[in-house]
Amino acid sequence: MKLDESLALRLQFLSRVVKKEANYLQETDARLFAQTLNVSDLRRIAEDALLAERLDAFVSLFGRLQDTLADKFLPALLDAMAETRGAATENLDRAEKLGWLESTDDWLVMRKLRNQMVHEYIEDLIILCDSLKAGHSFVKTLVKTADQFVFQADKRMNASLR
Repeated sequence: MKLDESLALRLQFLSRVVKKEANYLQETDARLFAQTLNVSDLRRIAEDALLAERLDAFVSLFGRLQDTLADKFLPALLDAMAETRGAATENLDRAEKLGWLESTDDWLVMRKLRNQMVHEYIEDLIILCDSLKAGHSFVKTLVKTADQFVFQADKRMNASLR
């Protein structure tokens, strides 16, 4: 199927952005979790600007990559396949059926973690610490999904050139 030029450009743009976001997330994750992160570490946020910046960067990148993949890239990929788009969870279910992501349920867990990391930042360091550790455990899943979406975009664009 021949892709509309604007859709092809959008897929190229999203592929570049997602590659960068995934790379930045992996780098930040490696720095933040170079050592075991615990509640006593998080108590030092006010005095440790480097830790605070790494924490903010991780939370931001974790959420941003999710947003870019689910809210922008996935709908564009579905458009490239002439699929009908639905609500976010319907699109995620479709991506799971296509083998582009491991689990819609895991995706929803990651979304909840993102919200916990953002909203519990000040109030409850135990919830924050648990959320950060859980987020850390999902980084590989996010990156794998990003790689799959980029692969699918490349596949659609290459087929369009024939």
